[in-house]
Amino acid sequence: MYEVIVIGGGHAGCEASLACAKKGHTTLLITGNIKNIADMPCNPSIGGSAKGIVVREIDALGGYMGYNADISHLQIKMLNSKKGPGVRSLRCQADKTTYPENMLKELLNTPNLTIKEDLVKELIIENNEVQGIITETNEKISAKKIIITTGTYLNADILRGHNKHKGGPHGEKPSLYLSESLQKHGIKMRRLKTGTPPRVLKSSINYSECQEEKGDSELLSFSNFYEPTYDIDKQVPCYLTYTNKETHKIILDNLDKCALYSGLIVGIGPRYCPSIEDKVVRFADKDRHQVFIEPEGLYTNEMYLGGMSSSMPEDVQYAMYRTVPGLENVRIVRNAYAIEYDCINAVQLKSSLEFKKIEGLFAGGQFNGSSGYEEAAAQGSVAGINA
Repeated sequence: MYEVIVIGGGHAGCEASLACAKKGHTTLLITGNIKNIADMPCNPSIGGSAKGIVVREIDALGGYMGYNADISHLQIKMLNSKKGPGVRSLRCQADKTTYPENMLKELLNTPNLTIKEDLVKELIIENNEVQGIITETNEKISAKKIIITTGTYLNADILRGHNKHKGGPHGEKPSLYLSESLQKHGIKMRRLKTGTPPRVLKSSINYSECQEEKGDSELLSFSNFYEPTYDIDKQVPCYLTYTNKETHKIILDNLDKCALYSGLIVGIGPRYCPSIEDKVVRFADKDRHQVFIEPEGLYTNEMYLGGMSSSMPEDVQYAMYRTVPGLENVRIVRNAYAIEYDCINAVQLKSSLEFKKIEGLFAGGQFNGSSGYEEAAAQGSVAGINA
């Protein structure tokens, strides 16, 4: 018997679990793979326009994201520093290995918090009030409150070209049965899709053809509870380059091979976060689009191509990437892909993030139709505090 069960160990689930446990309540965090706790399947960056403010709000509420970003970053800078204070926003490039490791340590060392590796297949609800869960290994666990933070794993499909198969980010096992249980209890589901760019081999990039983007030359931090002490001169650089007319022609010539335009994807995006093919089609008047080349971490040979999210097959991905300055000889380590998943329409929730129809059932993150690590973590904090 637990007071709170949190389903899902992404950024929302981590903050929800910490909020409940630190307030003195026995909490179970249940996740499909402990190694994927606080995973960063897209760009390992924290903050940015608007989002940097959200991270500081999480910190003010006692959350861990801001502090973790401070001790895990490779580079940090204030965006829009030459403009007014209302649009300035802190952003860091985090280390994809260090950030999740730090989060797991924080969870494991938090009293009242237990982590269990399993998937949930059913909610136990009586008289419109939560009683507990049943896992895919048929274990029944009782709880007074349940917080659902399943991210993009709920009944998820991976799509690339004309290929579609069940799977979560990084090819992990998705949660296949919880959606049916939720619908049985009157919760209306919908389908969303999002995508991620490729990871490419660090040594295959010609950085001399790109614009170097360095971190700021002053000590910065997200958290009010951390005094920055990092070495400014050892920050890892990022790079900027651009697509061109040749890139766009290859994309337009191959739209029939794209999962998004072939009709294979039925979900809509959680917000306007388009793939490169979507940008080329929607903004036909633009001759180029930004491509951000950013490090995944100190312990990997992968670089992230921000702005090049795609659901094209591999041969087309290679053709279009290699038209971009600096990427003429690029080698893909992991192909870009789209992911489609179940979530809810958030109008079913109160402002506390508790379901209107089911007492004790809360929700946060991409399960609510949001996007981004920061928004997920913020919703996890709010759901956890209110639960």
